[in-house]
Formats: sequence, structure tokens, C-alpha cells
Amino acid sequence: MKFFVILFLAATVVKSNAQSYTLTEQDDRWAILADGSIQWIVNGRLPHQDHIEMGGEKVAMWMQYAVDSNAMPKLSRTLVFPSFRLLPQRTIAHMMYNVEDADLPRIYINDRLLKAGVHNATVMNDMPEKVRSVTQNGIMQIDSEIGKDGLQLKRYFFPSVDKAMAFEKLVFFNNGKLPVKVEMEYLKREIRPAAERTSNGPHHFIITTTGEGLKTIQPGDSAVFAITFQATRATEPVYIADINNEQLARRKRVSQIKEKLVLETPDNLLNTMFAFAKVRSAESIYNTKGGYMHGPGGLRYYAAIWANDQAEYVNPFFAFLGDEVANKSAMNSFRMFAKYMNPEYKPIPSSIIAEGAGVWQGAKDRGDMAMIAYGAGRYALAYGNVDSAKVLWPLVEWCLEYLKRKLTSDGVVYSDSDELEGRFPAGKANLNTSSLYYDALLSAAYLGKMLGISGKQLKQYQQDAAKLRANIEKYFGATIDGFQTYRYYKGNDTLRAWITTPLTVDIFDRKEGTVAALFSPRLWTEDGLASLAGNKTFWDRSTLYGLRGAFAAGETEKAFDFLKYFSRRRLLGEHVPYAVEAYPEGNQRHLSAESGLYCRIYTEGMFGIRPTGFNSFVATPRLPDNWDKMSLKNVHAFGHVFDMEIKRARNHKLEIIITKNNQRKTYLINNGKSQMIVL
Repeated sequence: MKFFVILFLAATVVKSNAQSYTLTEQDDRWAILADGSIQWIVNGRLPHQDHIEMGGEKVAMWMQYAVDSNAMPKLSRTLVFPSFRLLPQRTIAHMMYNVEDADLPRIYINDRLLKAGVHNATVMNDMPEKVRSVTQNGIMQIDSEIGKDGLQLKRYFFPSVDKAMAFEKLVFFNNGKLPVKVEMEYLKREIRPAAERTSNGPHHFIITTTGEGLKTIQPGDSAVFAITFQATRATEPVYIADINNEQLARRKRVSQIKEKLVLETPDNLLNTMFAFAKVRSAESIYNTKGGYMHGPGGLRYYAAIWANDQAEYVNPFFAFLGDEVANKSAMNSFRMFAKYMNPEYKPIPSSIIAEGAGVWQGAKDRGDMAMIAYGAGRYALAYGNVDSAKVLWPLVEWCLEYLKRKLTSDGVVYSDSDELEGRFPAGKANLNTSSLYYDALLSAAYLGKMLGISGKQLKQYQQDAAKLRANIEKYFGATIDGFQTYRYYKGNDTLRAWITTPLTVDIFDRKEGTVAALFSPRLWTEDGLASLAGNKTFWDRSTLYGLRGAFAAGETEKAFDFLKYFSRRRLLGEHVPYAVEAYPEGNQRHLSAESGLYCRIYTEGMFGIRPTGFNSFVATPRLPDNWDKMSLKNVHAFGHVFDMEIKRARNHKLEIIITKNNQRKTYLINNGKSQMIVL
């Protein structure tokens, strides 16, 4: 009888753990507009504050905006100039300044001071401003009502596409019946760090006004004022910008990104989130003395690259996007890593900083060579350019040899840290590193064949992959909290978010238990996956891997529900409009590479694209039950530009339709099966 009770209790625990997290409905703060923007209509639920980052080739603009209980705005602008370096040389040694409302020129409306948050003004004389809406679409727009006589103000915040400048444009509209006088005072303010503290300085940070002065706005007319924030070096003159042209250039750049690799599904929420993610992933690329360098952002990570953010996360996505600047940044990052290859097989640095002039190795070996080999192999195949692949092959080859030399007696990869850099235990061999190495070996076998590498070497890669897969199961396979999944390292007995990595590299031996664990109350929280079960810390990167892996494993309906929940929270909730880095660390910064990972949920998860050659890939599409079709339009990958459509057919089959140069090719497959596509 006692034995029966124990069995019953054990079964109860497993059954309880197998239950999925209960997703709740969100009261959206934002709504999607017809032009693809999102907008918050201020109609209560105040106060509220949020922050967003926007990037250009020479500047990042981080905006913190708040609307108080009286609907009055308070704005804080942080300008980062990645290529204006300070000393001593560090990752965060870029020129950066905060600009508060009180630092800006005063504005008067009919001789009354505009009260926009912090200017000291008497109750009798101030002119109150009330925010009516905030709109995001690559440019942040704040619409306000000034007073009660029909005067409206539209503020636009955006970075320059190619200059070390950012802009605040103010347009006043007179919708009343009487003329209105509007004055913005002249301002020119310069801040200059000591020349001894600058690299290639001196540097100057300059705030200037454009179109300042007194203007009388007739009924039905408008007037434009602007404030510029710029950096100059040495004796460079202050640049006088054409605000309207700069705004048009920013809109054009955003449109260029959005027009490529277009997701079309029956769910506009997902389509819109995907479009926003493309913008964030590709805008955060900085033109430095070391070439184009993709930067995570977040006020800390600029003019520098990492083995995870760039090589592993975002570069494999850029191979599909078709953006010239993005592809230049991808190739440049791999070239930078390749400079540190050495005959002694000492590790390549985790991070290359200061426009390529220095390195950071503070986290030891995080499994970086697995990250680099994984990303370089997938990128080279999907990009489909033989010359680029020839450049990348020595790096892939070197990293694979390094990793082979790091195999333990258990046949998994030794690394004394992982991508979370000691924030959570990772042991001396972690699941993430070995899984990435496994995928890198498979990519190398495909890539080497395209480059004419000897069959003996490629066969060895395949054999190494097979052995590693078996060792991953032996060493990491475990039952944790009742789930047949993986331990993250030897001695780990608590669920970790990174149990998802095997699913993203097509290791499905424990997919049922792993997916159940990911979406259980033990790991899933209101903000996605907890890094460690029972801990409040979350990093979106593991959630994005988890969603991609669940689709790849064929758990389409469950993954679809959680994808919609996550996308709605990030796009239309309280902190928008992108995937974030982490919390509580960093206060949910909109780091750029996470948006690339969001897009890969679709390219590699739902559409199931696994690169196999310069013009070929295996597709294993996962079409949700209540959709009849989905498509990726204007895909730039595998050396071609094409559309890929998945349609539901009869008898539980799917059609894969590839359209290239107005020619269609259709493949008919059983739902859940794979198809080789040759372009």
C-alpha cells in the first residue's frame, strides 16, 4: 500500500508539472495603425513611462518618455556617439550625454511659457501641454494639445541615418480661429571633454536650435522649429542640417528594411512585430574606423562585437534580410574574430571593442568558438556567396579544431563560462556550447562540400557530430522536476531556460519533456522564460530560442499560443515595441540582436529553413491549424531573391510554393515532413 501511494504521488507531481502556464489576456495600451505604426491614445491609465532606442550609423538616440497623471510630458534624451571614443579604452568608453527638458530652449505661446514638464513657471502665466498620443514607427512622434484654443504640437524624435546627429522636430498647428504667436529661444550649447580623455579628439557635443525665433501662425497654418544634437571632432564645423531631408532619409531607411523579407500571415500582430524587429536588428549598425559594426545598444554596447550577439544571434538572420549594410557588418564581424586565430589554439576573445582596436575577455571562455562556428557556418550557407564563404571557411575550420581539442573525457565541450557570464552556474561543460558545436559540425559538412574541401575531412565532421549528439544525450539527458529533458551542466538539478538549445539544432530526442518544461509554470512567467526555475530573472534571448525550438520540434499549436502572447506583450503592452535583453538587469533594454532572434522564430521555426548549400535548404514548415497560408516575401538568401509561401492542401498536406523571377515551383508534402528546396 505504501508503494502504491508513492507511485500515485510521483505520478501526480509529473502530471502537475506537465500542465502549461495559463496565459492571460492583456489590456493593450497600444494599437496597430493601418500604416504599420503602433499608437498609444492617452485616455487614462496614467501616469505611464517607457523608453525606446533608435540608431543610425553614427549615433544612437535613447528616449525615455513619461506622461504624468495630468497628461503632461516629461522627456529625457540620451545621445550616444559610438565612434567618438574616450580614454581609457573600455567597452563603454563612448561619448554619451543626457539632455533633459530643462536643458532645452524655452518656448512661449502668446507670451506664455509652454509648460512641458519641468520648466519653472507660475500658475498664472504658464501654458499647459497635454499629450494626446504617442506613435512609434522608427520615428517617435508625440502629439499634444496646447491650451484650449486649438493649438496642437507634434514632436518627432529620430537619429540621422549617416551623421553623428539626432533631431527633435517640433511642428505647431493652429486649428483655432485666431493667430497664435510662437517663439522658441535661440540656443547653442557646447560640452567638451578634456582632450587628454579623448581618442582622436578633441570631441564636442553641441546642442543647437534651427528655425528659432518668433513666428505668427495663422489659423489653418503651421510652423516648424527644431533642435539638433550632434558630435564633432577637432576643428570640424557645426553641421547645419536640413531637418525635413533628414526626416525623409530616416523614413526611407526604415522603409528599406521593412520592404525586404516581409512576413505575411493572417495575424497582423505577428506581421507587425516581425516588421518592427527587422528595423531594430538592422538599424543598430555603426560606421566605425574598423568598418560597419553591429552593436547591441542599451547605452553600453557600441562599436564592439560579441561572439553571441553578432556571430550567433543576428548574423544568421542577416543572411536572409538582404540589407547591404547588415551583410557588411556580418562579414566584418567574422573578419575581426578571424584576426585572433592562432596556431596555439588560444581562445578568440569574447568581444572585440573600441571600433576593433581592443578586446574584452572578462568572462573567460564562454563557448565563444562554438558560437562563432555556428553563426559563420549558417551565415555562409544562407548568404550564398562563394567568395564570402571562402573568407569564412578558415575561421569555421579553426573554431571546430579548437572545440575538438576542448572535448572532455565524457565527449562534451569544456568551457569555464557561458553566454550569461557567471550570472548563473554553468559548470565546466554546458548544454548550450555542445549543442552549438554539434550544429556547427553539420553546417561545416554542408559548407565544405560547396567549397570542394576533401571528403575525408567532411566525413570526419559528420562522424564527430554523430558522436557528440550521442554524448549530449548521455551527459546532459536527465529528468528534472519530473520532466524528461536536460540538465544544463553536471550537478544541475533545477530547470534552466537553455534546455531549449537542442531543439533549435534539430535534436529532438527529448522534445516532449523539454517543450512541456519550457511552457510549464516552473519556467514560463508573464514575461517569458525564467532563466532559472523559481527565479524572477528573465532574458528574452532564451525565450526567443524556446519559441523557435518548439516550432522546430513540431509543437506548433502550443508554440503558436505562446508566440502570440509574447508578441502582444512586447509590441502592444507596457514596454514596447521590441524584444528586450533582460530584467532586472538592464531594465529591459531593447538590445538589437534579440530582435534578430525574434525574426528567426519564423525563418527557422515556422518556415523551418535549414541551410544546406549556397542555393539549397531543407524546409520543414509549421503552419498553425487555423491558418490557411503564410508567406515570406522578398527573401534575399541562397544567392537569390524569392518568395516562399506555405498553403494548406487536401488530405493533411501542405504546399510549399517558391516564386523566383515570376516563375513558380510547387512542392507537396505531408504536414510535419521536410522538403529539400533547390533554387
